[in-house]
Amino acid sequence: MALVVMCGQPCSGKSKAAVCLAEALKESESKLQVRIIDEACFHLNRNQSFANMPSEKNLRGVLRSEVDRSLSKDSIIIVDSLNNIKGYRYELWCLARAAGIRYCVVFCDVEETICRKWNEERREKGEANYDDSIFEDLARRFEKPDRRNRWDSPLFELWPHREATEKSSPAVVDAVSYLTKKVDSKTRDVKILQPTIATQTSRFSDANSLYELDKATQEVTNAIVEAQSQALGGPLNGVSIGKDLPVINISRSVGLPELRRMRRTFIKLTGQTSLSGPPPPSDADSAKRMFIDYLNRELGTS
Repeated sequence: MALVVMCGQPCSGKSKAAVCLAEALKESESKLQVRIIDEACFHLNRNQSFANMPSEKNLRGVLRSEVDRSLSKDSIIIVDSLNNIKGYRYELWCLARAAGIRYCVVFCDVEETICRKWNEERREKGEANYDDSIFEDLARRFEKPDRRNRWDSPLFELWPHREATEKSSPAVVDAVSYLTKKVDSKTRDVKILQPTIATQTSRFSDANSLYELDKATQEVTNAIVEAQSQALGGPLNGVSIGKDLPVINISRSVGLPELRRMRRTFIKLTGQTSLSGPPPPSDADSAKRMFIDYLNRELGTS
């Protein structure tokens, strides 16, 4: 359904905002399943997690993997962490795109001096806080979200130092409206991310996925070579290689070396297994369909 990325300086009120947003979503008419993913889910100490770059990288990896496993069409996931690096927000945006769901960023915009004061007050109360050196390092490296970036948009801003964060706060209300609004052909103000070429279907379930992908694309290549030989080098229009599969429309003669090169590129794209990379097709027909779409787009008449 949606991925919500909380963002802000350390001790800027993100966790309270995440709870308010989750409660408001649960009370909305949509009655959606809402889950908050944060360091506490894994019993991680914030000072240990941000003590050095390897620990911080590991924390981001753990959160990202959990987000990847949790995204679905019928739930809203809220990532309650610093999310202070724009490159990491982009990775989360890629996960939302691969899942074909809505995405937004909720930014707690609080000045660094106030965050430092709140951190000290938490320490005095014995509450969770950051060591001074870690706080200063995180504050220095914070990359403020920019709504002009696709991975920071739409951006809902809160100012916890000016007014209390509540379920009735304008930014929370706007975020709930965006995340729960029903979408139809006339909807223009809600964007549902669309998967790219290789994020359209689920992964092969067996260990021979690469073999099946290779075999399926080879069949398409062979069909093109044979059709071109019959067309005497002319364009291929409306060539079908199977029921329920798209037809092949190629505007020019394509040599076998070029076909092989494009086939290797396609396999590389669809066979990536990185967290932000696309999943392979789920079966042979899906592989053929995606490969034909790829070739038609790259070599077609349109």
